[in-house]
Amino acid sequence: MTTRTRLIFAALPAALILSACGGGDGGDGDGGGGGAEGVDWSAEPTGTLSAWGFNNADDVGQSRLDYAEEQLADVEIELDATGFDAQKFTTRLASGDVPDVVQMDRRYVATYAAQDLLMPLDECYAAHDVAPEEDYYPFVIDDMRLDGQIWGVGQFFQPPAILLNMEVLNEAGVSPEDIDTSQPDVLLDAIEAMYQEDGGVPSRLGLDPVATGQGELWILGMGGQLTDADGVPTLDDPSNLAGLELLQQITDAQGGFAEVKSFTDSFDTFGENNQYVANQVGAQVNAQWYPNVLVPYIDDLELQAVPFRGPDGEPFSVASGTAFVVPAGAENPTAACAWMLNLTSLEGWEAAGQARGETREADGGINTGLFTGSPQADTNIREEWVVPTGNEGLDQVISTYYEVLGYGQTYGASPAGQDIQNELNNAITTTLLGEASAEDALADAQAAAMRAYDNITAGG
Repeated sequence: MTTRTRLIFAALPAALILSACGGGDGGDGDGGGGGAEGVDWSAEPTGTLSAWGFNNADDVGQSRLDYAEEQLADVEIELDATGFDAQKFTTRLASGDVPDVVQMDRRYVATYAAQDLLMPLDECYAAHDVAPEEDYYPFVIDDMRLDGQIWGVGQFFQPPAILLNMEVLNEAGVSPEDIDTSQPDVLLDAIEAMYQEDGGVPSRLGLDPVATGQGELWILGMGGQLTDADGVPTLDDPSNLAGLELLQQITDAQGGFAEVKSFTDSFDTFGENNQYVANQVGAQVNAQWYPNVLVPYIDDLELQAVPFRGPDGEPFSVASGTAFVVPAGAENPTAACAWMLNLTSLEGWEAAGQARGETREADGGINTGLFTGSPQADTNIREEWVVPTGNEGLDQVISTYYEVLGYGQTYGASPAGQDIQNELNNAITTTLLGEASAEDALADAQAAAMRAYDNITAGG
């Protein structure tokens, strides 16, 4: 075990320390175990594959699982179909119960890579003639790139955009062009025209910016940066002030952050009286999947969408999604590599597109597309399965989300990725509540993020 890894496990509860180097010093002949140096990534996949992921797999997930299993006829796949849990992951590694593949949020990947807990996968890609930056969106790959190496196989990129409630906009005399984040004065006028309150309490928001759920979109989209090129936190960079100050203007124009947050917490977001049906928002930042929630109520709604725009007026988006990784000590990394790449291959995604298309044809639902993390797969699925819905507004929404796919940006891979996210949210909350200036809040966030970064990278 390296010095860095010893320090990581020293910080764990005693019950987790056990044998940190336990499973993974040999393997069973199915591609080798231990470090990536001894792995023959191009060998024929055989043996047993232990995979952790795909909790509550739907038609999209099951079709890809079936496709990958068909391609690996000589591999027995044992699937732990539960959600990722960081405590469970470190427990399993410490006890020697090392899965061959783990599915996790891409924000975790660099953290575990910096702790020497993952295998780099550049040679995995090369052995299967996969060009990461071509077969996947480059910014999806950049989410998992640290120290010049790629540490995961990415899936999904469901970009955010601003979903408009045209009934509210029309009532207030606001046009979709007014919901333009690159023109704050125009945007704030539109927000104030749509905003309503009752007794000083919001009853309708002109724009719900989802400040602590989409905070990174506002910071990065307004020209900020969360890390430098090496993954070191940069939360106190002056460029981060613009996005935070715009968020403060938006919430202050609608009764203040405390009132806005209390109001949005009351939304029936997934129910029949959601914020669009109830006309509680004129606009809201939403990821691509949310229009699916509104589809059952589409006959009672008038929807459109506009992209989030940076200061230059160009559309902007950030890449969120999940990844497959191979833990250090995995007993069958060869099969793991082949399985991950089959799951995210063009053919695997086309199988998923067909499954979703057939599901929608059977249930009479609307197909809003799949956003896979792979550009060719997105194009093929859209061309074959995403047809006009008969609702002009919904068609425009679907098109908008597809249009912003090409404008993605990585959050920035960092060993302290999760801590950066948490500390940024703390800074946003503190600033919007008026408890500290934006500069002071970001400085405090930077100090906390750097402590986490230094702890994780100690001895590296």
